[in-house]
Amino acid sequence: MPVLQSKFTHGARLQKAPRGETKAGFPNAPVHAKRGIIWPMAANAPTNLPESDLALDSRASQAETATRLTALEGRLAQLESLMVAYSGGVDSAFLAATAHRVLGSRMLAVLADSPSLARRDLEQASAFARSIQMPLHVVATDELERPEYRRNDADRCFHCKDELFAVMKPLAAKLGYSAIAYGMNADDTRDYRPGQRAAEQHAVLAPLADAGLTKADVRTLAKAAGYPLWDRPAAPCLSSRVEYGRTVTREVLEQVERAEEIMRELGFREFRVRHHGDLARVEIARAELPRALSMEMLDAIAAGLKHAGYQYVTLDSTGFRSGSMNAILPVEILMQHGARRGA
Repeated sequence: MPVLQSKFTHGARLQKAPRGETKAGFPNAPVHAKRGIIWPMAANAPTNLPESDLALDSRASQAETATRLTALEGRLAQLESLMVAYSGGVDSAFLAATAHRVLGSRMLAVLADSPSLARRDLEQASAFARSIQMPLHVVATDELERPEYRRNDADRCFHCKDELFAVMKPLAAKLGYSAIAYGMNADDTRDYRPGQRAAEQHAVLAPLADAGLTKADVRTLAKAAGYPLWDRPAAPCLSSRVEYGRTVTREVLEQVERAEEIMRELGFREFRVRHHGDLARVEIARAELPRALSMEMLDAIAAGLKHAGYQYVTLDSTGFRSGSMNAILPVEILMQHGARRGA
């Protein structure tokens, strides 16, 4: 597997600004973000396949991933310049880092700051940009000012991305960037992602998906590049924790953020605190779930989340499922907003 060699020339900095204005990217700007937490590497999953078959499969998989990486680099090299919607997650981080490696000063990472972004995620995203000297601008977005976002129906993610790209487009024009891209991967095209419609309406590129790179590919390449976020758990916006139909407010998002910080302090790595009004439904990855089942830990979880403002706390015995809130959506909605390009 090829290891990415990067040449970086710009530092990243962070400061406050109103909606649509940049907050970061200049060497003399004050630094507010602390270095992000580096997660331990995930354990290898057990398998019963013969080692020879595993080796063949591994070599074939690595070759396919390398081919897709070459395709990504080729697509990026064809661009005059690029602004990347950057969240600090592994997909957008790898896309931004690769674009910086290929385009150099002709790329810019843009991080949207709003109440739906946890402070921890903001700090980690800023820390990664600094660690590779990638130019970073932070802009304020106001999705909470949109009634259609606050009402929190099945299209909430569309309105979030629509706000983001509506802020980025004039910024790109002002700063002279010819294209905008975001970190959708090939797996995302088969999932319920209303934000993809917003990207298409704003003519935003999806280089990872276009190159055929899956989530597994991205994690493999990020690990090969030495990026410590390669196995960081997915961290969608805080609004994704709120049950559909319940109004999203700044206070609700702050409560969810407090609750999840408490879960991290208790030592859990992959989980969600789902917000159902006075009730917090805690999903913990099945690999970590046994640790939560002692009376001492159950009491600690309950006490912590009640301290965060919840009256009732329940532990979901099914464990953590990404996108579990979508389970209540009617099939016709899922089909209507389904895969990009018919996938």
